[in-house]
Amino acid sequence: MALNSLLHLPKPHFPPTFPTHLKPQTQLSTKSFTQYGTLLHDPKTMVGLLGAGLTLTLTVMAPASAAELPLLDSLQLSEPANALSLPTWAIHVSSVVEWITAMVLVWQYGEKSGFESWKGLAWGMVPLLGGAFCACTWHFFYNSESLEVLVALQAALTVIGNATMCFAAYRIYRSTEERSKKL
Repeated sequence: MALNSLLHLPKPHFPPTFPTHLKPQTQLSTKSFTQYGTLLHDPKTMVGLLGAGLTLTLTVMAPASAAELPLLDSLQLSEPANALSLPTWAIHVSSVVEWITAMVLVWQYGEKSGFESWKGLAWGMVPLLGGAFCACTWHFFYNSESLEVLVALQAALTVIGNATMCFAAYRIYRSTEERSKKL
């Protein structure tokens, strides 16, 4: 929703879906069907809702680390004190996935809208993605002192990424300014 308003895209329109197993003479009208909602009758929506609920249940209600899971007691896992908890890992991984998704959406917007300068913003996001990979790698190895170079690399990629995104945003500004002068 926020991405749509950021990119000035119209909100998507989803026509109501009807169950296909009902005979044509017994199908509900659009008005009566939308009164009861289509979420419970759409299998894709139900799978998504159940998956989101299961994920929230496992991350919010789960133990803080894998070593505390009751099924793994026999494995005798031992993690260092600086190990990240499962909810923290979920946030790290979902943030990286969200960033990649944003890059793809920005690229697609550039292609479909004809504003090629938006593709530059997607390229400008790449160094920040590299910084995220550095952070996740360092945490994966329990913040090992031998990998502290990743912390410096992450910092450098963050500075570079902020500069490239700033430059890409300026290019977008310039291209929209030029287009508005032509109108």
